[in-house]
Amino acid sequence: CRETLVSSQEESEKQRMKRVEMNDPVALREEGKAQQRKGHYEKAFEYYTNAAKLGEKEAHFLLSTLYLNGHGVEKDRQKSTYHQEEAAIGGHPGARYVLGQHESFFGNAD
Repeated sequence: CRETLVSSQEESEKQRMKRVEMNDPVALREEGKAQQRKGHYEKAFEYYTNAAKLGEKEAHFLLSTLYLNGHGVEKDRQKSTYHQEEAAIGGHPGARYVLGQHESFFGNAD
């Protein structure tokens, strides 16, 4: 059931795109990251959104950063917080940390 490891970058890219076409949430997130590294924030947003809809917690966290910084989308603190919360609920440590810092800053710490 397992495939052998790929031996070239081209083969790796083919496998990744095959997984993207099959709506693999991790592959969608990774394609979003590749698009973001190229500065294609709108495309990254699309891939992250699709991965997040499939429950990918890192994609939620990455969406929160796009909304926070206005990369590929209009800045929106509420949407940023929503995606941070979704990521934190999923167990994403970075999102949990950021939300904790936010709560502490606004005096909501116990």
